[in-house]
Amino acid sequence: MLETLKNAWRIKELRNKILFTILILLIFRIGSVIPVPYINVAALRASMTGEGVNEFFSYLSILTGGGLEYGAIFAMSVTPYINSSIIVQLLCVAIPALERLSKEGEEGQKKLAQITRYATIILAIIQGIAYYIYLKRSGFLTVSGTAAVIFAGFVIVLAFTAGSALVMWLGEQVDSKGIGNGISILLFAGILSRGPQAAGALWTYWKDFDQKFAVIGILVAFLAIIAFVVWMTEAERRIPVQYAKRVVGNKMYGGQNTHIPIKVNMSGVMPIIFASSILMLPTMILGFMNAEQQATSFGKVLQLFSVQGIFYAVVYFAMIIGFAYFYATIQFNPVEMTNNLRKNGGAIPGIRPGKPTSDFISKILSRITLMGALFLSVIAILPIVIGNVGKINISLGGTSVLIMVGVALDTVRNLESQMMMRHYKGFLD
Repeated sequence: MLETLKNAWRIKELRNKILFTILILLIFRIGSVIPVPYINVAALRASMTGEGVNEFFSYLSILTGGGLEYGAIFAMSVTPYINSSIIVQLLCVAIPALERLSKEGEEGQKKLAQITRYATIILAIIQGIAYYIYLKRSGFLTVSGTAAVIFAGFVIVLAFTAGSALVMWLGEQVDSKGIGNGISILLFAGILSRGPQAAGALWTYWKDFDQKFAVIGILVAFLAIIAFVVWMTEAERRIPVQYAKRVVGNKMYGGQNTHIPIKVNMSGVMPIIFASSILMLPTMILGFMNAEQQATSFGKVLQLFSVQGIFYAVVYFAMIIGFAYFYATIQFNPVEMTNNLRKNGGAIPGIRPGKPTSDFISKILSRITLMGALFLSVIAILPIVIGNVGKINISLGGTSVLIMVGVALDTVRNLESQMMMRHYKGFLD
């Protein structure tokens, strides 16, 4: 990775792209600490970092790089865009019109991107209103009186929505003028910004003699998780394919042996995002309830979904596996893959064309998906296990590590592909 960055820095064009990306990240981090008017930032931060913090907002704070704690312009960060992208992607499977757009090449992708932008603004407004209601009910506004509160709400929601739109635009600028992978890099920067806070928490635990072994265990586990994530992210199952020889005119085509690569972790971090988003809803509802409401039967049921609880870990584990299979079904269609092989004169050695080939690919996909789902589930619940065993609350969990490692690997691949394209372009010129 360091060698790739060093080689990219030597190329003027790529160096300018890297510097432009750093500038965008600087703007993003500045916007993540500039508070919106009419919010008591000191009281808000105290509630977000003190004892009894709402676990839902603690999770969102990690994804937003702390912007939620400051009531900042970029408090929503990239979450509205990510959610809208997921929704549009799922709708492409359910709605035939959107599915046709996804297959229309560049023009279709542009229209889908425009739909995603509109969906991002709508979700940003909804999330902004929900956040404003939380601020109002918790007493974090600096104004009083009906008219003042209504005006403050309009300003706060408008600022949050504009901030989400600006973050979306910054990500697109990184895609067009930077090193690419813009939204993911902004998410990476937001999570990485929590590193000093996590290091400070570990140092506090380290000063307690009884917690020293727990801190050492966390550091070893953190390094092991990074190595394991890199290994599983790069792992793939290769299905061998042979193409028959074809004579067209005076030329012979085909006859080569190749393979179909299937990633073990083909769904990436999406199953974790789906599962965590659903399981955080009970915690969010609980955060809006007072003490009397929490003491009811409904409130006690919601308390079962505590992030550090065993019930939450078991349900979380099962939901990740379920969503991994769901996402794999969306991404891969064995029948379509079989038809493409048949059209191009390809076949899997030892497997008859047609339904046997489709069944064979389905069997391989099922096994690979199970391995990837178990990998994601273990990574996701490992911080919960470590927290319960070591009695230490760590702010950077397995999901954060998975996102950071995935983005880092994708960014390195982007730089390598750009260097390769530049090499071939210079050779042809």
